[in-house]
Amino acid sequence: MSRPRIVVVGLGPAGPDLANALTLRAVDTIPHRFLRTAQHPAASIVPGATTFDDAYETGATFEAVYTSIVQRLRAAADEFGEILYAVPGSPLVLERTVQLLRNESGVDLEVLPAMSFLDVAYARLGIDPVESGLKLVDGHTFSTSAAGEHGPLLIAHTHANWVLSDIKLAVEGTAPESAVLLHHLGLADERIVEVAWGDIDRSLEADHLTSLYVPLLAEPVGAALVRFHLLARTLREQCPWDREQDHQSLVKYLIEETYETVDAIEALDPERPETDDDLIEELGDLLYQVEFHATIAEQQGRFSMADVAQGIHDKLVRRHPHVFGDVEAADTDTVLSNWDAIKRAEKGRTSVFDGVAGSLPALSYAAKLQSKAAGVGFDWPDADGAIPKITEELGEVQAARVSGSPDDVRDEVGDLLFAVVNVARHLRIDPESALRAAAHKFRDRFEAVERLAAERGMDLHAASVGLGELDALWDEVKRGR
Repeated sequence: MSRPRIVVVGLGPAGPDLANALTLRAVDTIPHRFLRTAQHPAASIVPGATTFDDAYETGATFEAVYTSIVQRLRAAADEFGEILYAVPGSPLVLERTVQLLRNESGVDLEVLPAMSFLDVAYARLGIDPVESGLKLVDGHTFSTSAAGEHGPLLIAHTHANWVLSDIKLAVEGTAPESAVLLHHLGLADERIVEVAWGDIDRSLEADHLTSLYVPLLAEPVGAALVRFHLLARTLREQCPWDREQDHQSLVKYLIEETYETVDAIEALDPERPETDDDLIEELGDLLYQVEFHATIAEQQGRFSMADVAQGIHDKLVRRHPHVFGDVEAADTDTVLSNWDAIKRAEKGRTSVFDGVAGSLPALSYAAKLQSKAAGVGFDWPDADGAIPKITEELGEVQAARVSGSPDDVRDEVGDLLFAVVNVARHLRIDPESALRAAAHKFRDRFEAVERLAAERGMDLHAASVGLGELDALWDEVKRGR
């Protein structure tokens, strides 16, 4: 039994006159025909074709649309044995469905070359794409596809004014003075319009036959991140201290910067915009630690910052099937449950505690372990069951003080703290944050005690100042003097 076969042809960039002989011959010889979209000036050369325009109405994302089209094509090929699939322009240029078809197993795929809009665009612009170093970019992914580029850029899939608007907003810093809109190339109403950059999304009504040419960007897209990446490389190569560091030596700085970032977050004040400055600075310091580790690995030939970014991007997509797939998740609990299930499947984990970092701060570590155990049902139903354990563990601390060794006392104090963490977790309070807040409050009050003592000429370091006097000052501060 022969394998199913899909022959892909291109309609060309404009009307039927630009469709080539390969396409016309395939249309004549293959009776079962499909069009990605009938919204093309040359669609009439494929009579009796089934179109996939309905997929664009029902698909949540373009990727979902393209996946659906491929699935339907594959089903048709299995049914009829051989089918023809016609796409706008050339099937070899920015045609996502063809890319997906190449990954289909058990089907023979033949892709016939055709004229694309690129040939007409080059002619109208009067440029040689090779000599000019032109880069072709997809308008839907402009902010990432054009990262680090200065131009010239030819941007396709600018099929709506909102796409042009997103492109305009993606350019940071100094924007180009102008760009060229290429509209309906090869048709009677062809328009080639040079417009100011600020007007690219309001100079004409863009459609699927619109593209944008940008001769030069003063600053590349994502310039700040590109400059930062290059700076990390330069420091690693030229600074003696940076050259001496490795992953292990940087751990303490990573921890340090993380806590300083936490401090900046806790100091945020909605009424004081200047508190954002500290968070910006600390996030930058933290980002540099990530970049530093990636730069070291890049020099070792192991991985790069691009691998880090791609990895977290793909992981977040996989673990959000309710956003990027067809999974329903109406609440946070469902999202977290799905996340854990996907994570276990990815990692091949057997214990509920696999993946819990042992280097977490003790309170966070305890809360994480309890949460994982609760996920399989080993937990009190609510705080009412957990609270009495505090009293029980406190009694065991007292008993260990009387008859136990120092190790016994340490163990019982640990159990007491573990019980307190359990209560905090049931009350949906992060124990690490709660204790940190209590410590901050203690520090603020005691510093107020120090100031009050200084006002009254009291030396807290002197032996004459006793606990009673300190308690009196403390109570005065608490009353809000």
